[in-house]
Amino acid sequence: MSTEIKLSQSTAIRLEQARGKGMPEADILKAIQAKDVAAFDAVSEEHYRYDTFFSYADEHGEKLEEALLNGYRITFNTRGGLGIWLEKAFNLQADKDFTVGEGIITGLQLTAAQAEVLEQRLAWNWVITDAKEIPAGRELTLKLRALV
Repeated sequence: MSTEIKLSQSTAIRLEQARGKGMPEADILKAIQAKDVAAFDAVSEEHYRYDTFFSYADEHGEKLEEALLNGYRITFNTRGGLGIWLEKAFNLQADKDFTVGEGIITGLQLTAAQAEVLEQRLAWNWVITDAKEIPAGRELTLKLRALV
């Protein structure tokens, strides 16, 4: 029986930021195994640094290596945080590639593979309420579960 790996929104954003900035999976894995914060210096950003990446994961029981290798689900998404995660995970821009509203994200166009990743990662408090096939894959609408 496999257990779903859970990551906080903050940890997931940082993991996807490293991937999105071109850090090879093997290098991310080595950094995680060694708990080497400095390995992430090249992909660090002003608001998304890695100073507490490992201590936070340890404190909250986040299994970074398993999440990297086998996937994960975000424990809870805020509206803004989900938008940032989408930007990092799929190299998109809010207001250009999708629109973030009050409890809703519209116009999100993903390939079929990206849509599958989103379905696996999306926190329980959000749902995909509309999906239509488009030439490039799917156009999705996401809503806060409480508003459905």
